[in-house]
Amino acid sequence: MNTAHIVKVGMADLNVLAGEGLLKTTGLGSCVGLTLFDKDAQVGGMAHIMLPDSRIARDGALNKAKFADTAIPELVSRMERLGASVGRMVAKMAGGAQMFAAGPNMAEWMRIGPRNVDMCRAVLSDLRIPVVAEDTGGNIGRTIELCCVTGILTVRSVNRGVKEL
Repeated sequence: MNTAHIVKVGMADLNVLAGEGLLKTTGLGSCVGLTLFDKDAQVGGMAHIMLPDSRIARDGALNKAKFADTAIPELVSRMERLGASVGRMVAKMAGGAQMFAAGPNMAEWMRIGPRNVDMCRAVLSDLRIPVVAEDTGGNIGRTIELCCVTGILTVRSVNRGVKEL
């Protein structure tokens, strides 16, 4: 594939792509890299989700890409504008690590990674989008790339190499 056509997705960001090209995000620790793909339309979408729930957002303009509960519906909407159908979409995700040592006295709010994964699953379930593959949890960072022709999600991590989902 021509690596010149890579669309980068930053932290608390999302993007969509139709046809040939890759969507890529780096630095997934407790954040979740969530991807959606419609094989028939060859439309892919990726969100770099930082937090589970937008209700904790401060006053002012809401960055929908930052939160699982707002990023996923926004991603679906943008993909539909490119010809995708929510009924054909499948999800893959990576990240959601517990980057701080977990102990018996750890406050629930500090479990950001697992809470991000749980909220992504809940929103996808509400939208009836199946999660077909994931590489989540642990305590490692990840970089992901989604091929918008094949739907293959490549996950790179230190000490664990490369895997395709």
